[in-house]
Amino acid sequence: MGKRVRETERKYEADGRFEQPDLTGLPKVADSRDLDPAELDAVYFDTEDLRLATHHITLRRRTGGDDAGWHLKLPTTEADTRTEVRAPLGRATRTVPSDLAAEVAVHTRGERLIPVVRLKNHRERRHLLDEAGEPLAEIAHDHVTAQLLGAGPGNKAVATSWTEFEVELVGGKPALLDAVEQRLADVGLHRSDSPSKLARALGDRLTSVAVPTEPPAEIRTVGDAALAYLHEQLRAIIALDPEVRRAEPDSVHQMRVAARRARSALKTFRRELDRAVTDPVGVELKWLGEVLGTARDGEVVADRLEVRLAELDPTWVDVPLRRRLAAQHSTEQGEAHDAVVRVLGGSHYFRVLEAVEALLADPPLLEGAELPAAPGLERAVRHDHRRLRRMVEAALAAEPGLDRDLALHEARKAAKRARYCAEAARPVLGAPAKKHIARMKDLQELLGEHQDSVMCRVVITRLAEDAVAAGESAFPYGALAQLERFRAREIEERLPEAWHQADRPL
Repeated sequence: MGKRVRETERKYEADGRFEQPDLTGLPKVADSRDLDPAELDAVYFDTEDLRLATHHITLRRRTGGDDAGWHLKLPTTEADTRTEVRAPLGRATRTVPSDLAAEVAVHTRGERLIPVVRLKNHRERRHLLDEAGEPLAEIAHDHVTAQLLGAGPGNKAVATSWTEFEVELVGGKPALLDAVEQRLADVGLHRSDSPSKLARALGDRLTSVAVPTEPPAEIRTVGDAALAYLHEQLRAIIALDPEVRRAEPDSVHQMRVAARRARSALKTFRRELDRAVTDPVGVELKWLGEVLGTARDGEVVADRLEVRLAELDPTWVDVPLRRRLAAQHSTEQGEAHDAVVRVLGGSHYFRVLEAVEALLADPPLLEGAELPAAPGLERAVRHDHRRLRRMVEAALAAEPGLDRDLALHEARKAAKRARYCAEAARPVLGAPAKKHIARMKDLQELLGEHQDSVMCRVVITRLAEDAVAAGESAFPYGALAQLERFRAREIEERLPEAWHQADRPL
């Protein structure tokens, strides 16, 4: 993937004529240095319906200056800060580099990226320097000319021009931005109304595009709480999408958890959300979780096998065993990741995202959604806890073996649902919900350890069969399976006390 950097900057404009600001005597600034002017020529890419711009994302190919290349700018939660992903210019002028296209695929969803705006910029620059002569910030005075490209009927490709100041941190602290801003204000400059040059160039064309639905500004009802939690999970899935494509550590797991949390919320809030609408969405989220689960389960099993292997008598660990475990890990992980990336590029996945977005844009609220948040959420948490109690008691009563394994797996899923319900309730219920989340997490992790052991034994059995077919000894595989059985038995013995500690509803 392209080089990633953090960019912290502010943009300023004036309503009329202004004088050049006095930038002497700024804190921590020992000197300043004028740089050679730069002639910048950038073409911005987006879908025809401006999906990137509506999410405050810009993608451009720029020539001129000392950072010519492809630049993808992504919003962050930090004030005035974006993540910039850079790629070399290359030869293609109208084809976005595949790495950058993958970064925004969750937004473009198969739609073609086309040139939408061309910006030419005469930039006058000055560096503010520290005592060692190192740059703290760059002050740019930009003279911009913009032209819409590919304009359809009613969108005349008329050039517009403006000037603006841009202040970007290089090595300085955010406090320097505040000091510079005061100097700019003294000469009549104020923060730009447009978040970017692209947004200003698009003007009315951008304001006419539908913007993403926002979560409730305040949680007053249980319906608000349900929608806020669903919004949070959708944002997580979208944010994690490019990380999964880049194979970032733990990204598959976190995206799977977000999908599960969303699906769990649809089940928990059945009294507040119409099941005729939510059940089909839940089916789609289940599909997404299962797709991501294939890759995640392989990671878990590989890690467990490494731990169990270290516990074996070294004389039982031969070369064929190590080779088979390593090959199984690398092959399965590579194939699993490739399969996930293929799914994330497909229409089915995009339909899942659109289904959740449609639900949030037009929430199917029932009468129960109007219940005040606190009592409604308390009822939901207690309901899911009672459900968990039934599952755990059934598992504890089951005979050891397959029946208990299946019952414990169902109890684990119920513990997750109880935890996620408490998460949705926490903004309203506060400390009691936080404590309930902690109890549910401890129980879930214990039950998860048991399920991981069950999965690991299945893989060990398959590997043993392959080894025997190849003329290798099955003995070390039997020893690995026995270690996992010991671990599962230990967890089952700990479970009654663990449940006693967790069985404390709000």
